Formats: sequence, C-alpha cells, structure tokens
Amino acid sequence: MTNGNGQSRDHVEVLDVNFRPVIDVPPPAPRKRPLWPALILFLLTVISTLAVGSEFAASYAHGEQPFSQVENYWQMFVAPLTEPRLLLLGVPFSLTLMTILLAHELGHYFACKIYGIDVSYPYFIPAPTLFGTFGAFIRIRSPFTSRRALFDVGIAGPVVGFIFTIPAMAYAVATSKFVPDAQESQGILFGTPPLVRVFNWIFHPGVDPSWLLLNPVGRAAWVGLLATALNLLPAWQLDGGHIVYSLASERHRKISLAASLILLAMGIYMWHGWALWGMVLLVLSLRFRHPPLLDRWEPLTPSRRMWAVVALAIFILSFTPWPASNP
Repeated sequence: MTNGNGQSRDHVEVLDVNFRPVIDVPPPAPRKRPLWPALILFLLTVISTLAVGSEFAASYAHGEQPFSQVENYWQMFVAPLTEPRLLLLGVPFSLTLMTILLAHELGHYFACKIYGIDVSYPYFIPAPTLFGTFGAFIRIRSPFTSRRALFDVGIAGPVVGFIFTIPAMAYAVATSKFVPDAQESQGILFGTPPLVRVFNWIFHPGVDPSWLLLNPVGRAAWVGLLATALNLLPAWQLDGGHIVYSLASERHRKISLAASLILLAMGIYMWHGWALWGMVLLVLSLRFRHPPLLDRWEPLTPSRRMWAVVALAIFILSFTPWPASNP
C-alpha cells in the first residue's frame, strides 16, 4: 500500500522510529501554581460530606435506611450547618469517603510525577448531592510520552483507591446491622456491589445481603466502589479509557462508542442514570478523540497486561447494574 504519492507508509514509520534529534532540548519546567484553590475546594467538600454524613449516622442509629425520613433534601444540608455539633455525626462517613477519593487522585498524581508529567493538585467538587460531592479530579497539562506512562497513570488511581476501600467495606459489613424490614419504609434503595456480597458471605454466611444496613463507614466505601466502577468504564478519557488506549489504541474509539451504547441500553432496562452516563460518554467520544502518544510504538510489558486483568477484576467487584432506585 502507498500513501498516494508512490511512497510506502512502512518506510515512513521506520524512519520515524529510528530518528533521534541531534540536540536534546529538555522540556520547560512546569509552572508552579497556587495550592489554595485546591485547599478551599477540599475544605468545602469536607463540610458538605459531613452534612450528608450526619444523615447517614442518624438513620443508622434508628435502624433505618438513609433518607427514609427526609422530606426536604435542602434542609438536610442546612440543619447541620446551623447546628455545627451535628457535623460531628458525619465524621465517620466524611473521613472514610475523603480518604478513598484522595487516595484515588493521589495515585494518579504521583504516577504523573514519576513520568515527569505536568499535573495539577487534586480538586474536589462539593455538591448538595446524596453523598455531598461529585468526586474529585486532576488536570494533566502535558502529553503522555508512552503506552507505559499512560497505562500506569490510568490504573494507579483505581488500584490505590480500591486498596483503601477494601478494609473499610470489610469492617462495615462485619460490624453493621441486619434489619429485615428496613427496606419497606426507605426512600432510596441502594444496590449491592459484588464486593459487599463477598464480605457478607465471609462474615455472615446464609444471611440475605439485602438485610444488611451499612453503617456510615460502609456507605462511604459504597460510594468509593461506585466511583471506582465509573472511572473504570472503558470509554473516552476515563481511567478505563486510558487503559484501553494503552492496550489497543487503534480500537479505543470503537470500544468507547460500544460502551456508551451499552450504557444507554442499561439506562432503558435497568438504572435510568446509566442513560445519562451513556449519552455524555457518547457525545464526548464522538467529539473528542483520545490524545495521541508521543511514542505509540512501545509495547506494554506482560506484567502490565496482567495488571489490566486486575483492573477488570476491580471493575467487576465494584460495579452494580442498579446503584440506586426507588422501592
């Protein structure tokens, strides 16, 4: 095959691979940026998760599912702020969730630092949601140099976050209550991820996992599993998308589009929230391609391919088709 002007494409790639610049000019040093915006967002997210955590603690103390007695969600946020002592009830939830989310982002952050990639501090997003936050993110300001760098940065966050989630969920399942009729009066029915079922089988064999009433630490770990599963979706520039691109860059766009369409279908027949995720990822996948690598010819090592299998296992243990629904 030729490129239209009588020259073979293979010769171009060979020249590209073997070419080395005569003068090695080091990249410019990353510009130092202030830490205070990240700190302010972090503190605001601590407050918002403390407010939500107080509801988790109060409902658990009464043997009820979260939000069963909540009629005004805005009041749920305002009450702890008007009575700061109530925020103390939210410490177990907030501390656990913030630790998991921070561990996830720091996994990405330090992986970027190892490869000399310009990256921002982790930014948390406070929000008046059921969990007090939309999560956290980092900004990567320089291109990925190789498949190895992209893979390591992409997988570091989910692995480190999952490592912190495991003991929190194990403790929660081992010490939480079992309330057979708790779901009859609840406002929101939370799904049961496979990891919760595994720990329920270990600590409480023969007991229906739907009877498990997770304590605030378990609710935070549950959110950590949801965040891990969402990030490992094999689409666009999510962590899972980075992993797929590093494994098979030529098939990344097709896999990303397929994953988006599957989520749209799941949004119709399962949890409606998947439809929103599918639509967003579909638009992003069509509009913005994954940034190319500076060295796309370097293959991944066998050990990293095994870590890709580990990432798949983490996704399976964290993912639930029905994260939340109305009874």
